[in-house]
Amino acid sequence: MSGTVLVVDDDPTVAEVVVDYLRQAGFRTTHAADGPAALAAAGEIAPDLVVLDLMLPEMDGLEVCRRLRARGPVPVVMLTALGEESDRIMGLELGADDYVTKPFSPRELVLRIQSVLRRAGTPPEPGPGVLRGDGIEVDVTAHRVTRNGSELSLTAREFDLLCFFLRHPGRVFSRDELMHEVWGWEFGDRSTVTVHVRRLREKVEDDPAAPRHLATVWGVGYRWDAGPDAAAAMSGG
Repeated sequence: MSGTVLVVDDDPTVAEVVVDYLRQAGFRTTHAADGPAALAAAGEIAPDLVVLDLMLPEMDGLEVCRRLRARGPVPVVMLTALGEESDRIMGLELGADDYVTKPFSPRELVLRIQSVLRRAGTPPEPGPGVLRGDGIEVDVTAHRVTRNGSELSLTAREFDLLCFFLRHPGRVFSRDELMHEVWGWEFGDRSTVTVHVRRLREKVEDDPAAPRHLATVWGVGYRWDAGPDAAAAMSGG
């Protein structure tokens, strides 16, 4: 696998090790030691993926991730220290694709990067052109979602998750199954699924605290409960 990876870390030892392993794995690499330098480098080289440390001088990794996401859908793998769970969750909510906790195995980081890049290049699952479920309508081809006639703004991962649930109503999926079936992740943090389920509920449920559709099956996973008018239909276009 090849591609260009931007490594953003102010610790020269960590950066050197990561860059070295990535180059051995066949990647082209660029290093930035702080947030402004990272944004400038990303604008110049258009990386295929960014490895981003959360704790950076001048501008923290969350703000860098936010600004990168505002520019376009570049995959981001965050590096975090132990005990920074709230920051990791916030990073996932901002659109980070995965994270690795320090201290980490450089080989594991390379494997995670390869996994993120593989799933980023995987075409969407074929299926009906339009999916419907109790007031929710998804135009798969146009990547457009409406609820009771009002358009919803979903991230790419939220969109994929909603489509998957609408295609499999009434079936319970574990977080591991969702990670693999929806996004093609062979491994990763299950909290990623939890975050995206919560954010999806906030957009498709009348009361996210008491969901009618996206139910939690305690100890097992999640299930989409379709309403009486739910159906999946091929687009008539």
